[in-house]
Amino acid sequence: MLNLLVGIQGHAETTVSSLNTAEAMGSGTLEVFATPAMVALMEQAAINALSLPDGQSSVGTSLSIMHSAATPIGSKVYATAELIEIDRRRLLFAVEARDEVGQIGSGKHERVVIEVEPFLVKARNRK
Repeated sequence: MLNLLVGIQGHAETTVSSLNTAEAMGSGTLEVFATPAMVALMEQAAINALSLPDGQSSVGTSLSIMHSAATPIGSKVYATAELIEIDRRRLLFAVEARDEVGQIGSGKHERVVIEVEPFLVKARNRK
């Protein structure tokens, strides 16, 4: 049984640099915060919300987001994730990303709690 409660939150932040732009990540041609970088930040916020026992972790299984505003190099970006639903091992988060001006993205992110060793064995045997 998971020891998690609906409403827990996690946070993550980064600064837009030449390493996480759409141009650098291959998701576009502009030097603005990349959608894949925003996705990773949202996932990190969800991970940061969780406190799982040794031997357990979580993996992302679904993400439905909207990237609604461009953020230039040098700006800070903040992501939050709030656990809104628990269904056995499946966790659903409401995620949001903001920069210093306002919201730049939002959506839903699903994670599943896994047992690390069996998961890794299954992954290694996938050939």
